[in-house]
Amino acid sequence: MDNQSRYTEALKNFVQDHLHEDPALLLFKYQGKTDFDLKEAVQQISARQKAKAKLPSWAANPEIIFPQPVSVEQCSSEETAKFKAELVSGSTFLDLTTGFGIDAFYIGRNFKNVLCFELQTDLAAIVKANFQLLEPYKFDVRVGDGIEYLKNTSDRFDLIYVDPARRGSQNQKLYKLADCEPDVVSLWPLLTAKSHLILIKASPILDIKGVIQELPDIHKICVVAVKNEVKEILLLRKKNGLSNPPEITCVNLSDSKSFFFEFNFQQEEQAVVSFGEVGKYLIEPFSAILKAGAFKLFANRFDLKKLHPNSHLYTTSSFKDDIMGRVFEVISEIKADKKSIKSIFPTGKVNVITRNYSIKADELKRKFNLKDGGEDFLIGTKVGEKFRLFHVRRLEKNS
Repeated sequence: MDNQSRYTEALKNFVQDHLHEDPALLLFKYQGKTDFDLKEAVQQISARQKAKAKLPSWAANPEIIFPQPVSVEQCSSEETAKFKAELVSGSTFLDLTTGFGIDAFYIGRNFKNVLCFELQTDLAAIVKANFQLLEPYKFDVRVGDGIEYLKNTSDRFDLIYVDPARRGSQNQKLYKLADCEPDVVSLWPLLTAKSHLILIKASPILDIKGVIQELPDIHKICVVAVKNEVKEILLLRKKNGLSNPPEITCVNLSDSKSFFFEFNFQQEEQAVVSFGEVGKYLIEPFSAILKAGAFKLFANRFDLKKLHPNSHLYTTSSFKDDIMGRVFEVISEIKADKKSIKSIFPTGKVNVITRNYSIKADELKRKFNLKDGGEDFLIGTKVGEKFRLFHVRRLEKNS
């Protein structure tokens, strides 16, 4: 049965009428009482509920069809897809790994012709129906292996986009590009021969310095975080656009204000940083900056002192409004014993952070019977050559 006949008006109306109800209870309550596929309707409700924050405008559109949960979980958010779209534009765009098509749709808005490949027949049909609804006649969605197509076509593209699958046969997480499917490292000569621009979406735990060795003509790397959680790493290659070393952009996207921190590893290596005793504030860089490794440059650009070469926390007596990190006001230093900690946090509720400390945050919480919560923070770190604990409170600005 095709999508048009499966997704009847009755099914769509049921989904909208029960959008905020428990899918499992709906399946039990209406079993055998509908003239449409109740299981499909319940799956659509469940998908919309899960996608509400990640894909707000898609979840709010009653005509959009959602695929199985795994495809929704693996797709980009609207926010990160729109960011990718800001990086590229042109005439012809080939998406080799379309999935649910969120990236293809937003990137495709900047191109005249868009060709998308998806291996799964059902998923490709859903994507095709959605694209026809959202922007008729622009997207050519095909079932099949995009790599095989690329090997056999004489066409060249302004942009080739690849989002390699990062799950192995045992559902284990993969993070090396060469381990993912498709393997863009071995396919690099083919990709570079057939495109002006290449954009790759990679794992947030990718080894950035390692990938520069594997793909030396990458000219731009974007570490993309949403609300201070790194979501993906983007690799951009432009023909004749070699930048050695490549430019690295750390991005923190948020509802209020987005931040961008740009550097390269040569600048980081040459930067000189000073060290100091803990002052009025402790600063934790945004996660994208920490992931990218701009440890010394972060201190330089915001006039901060480091606590230790490997303690990526910083201190200052005053800070700039545009500082790209979480700011904590130091209340006091605490002895690392049960009596001292119990006296300051009698309920045991405190948010725990460790950076270059003797034990991890979870172990520290177990040791002193602490649970995350409240407005207070306990930060463990190394200052000079000593491990120390600090009671701090986060300032809401930029946090």
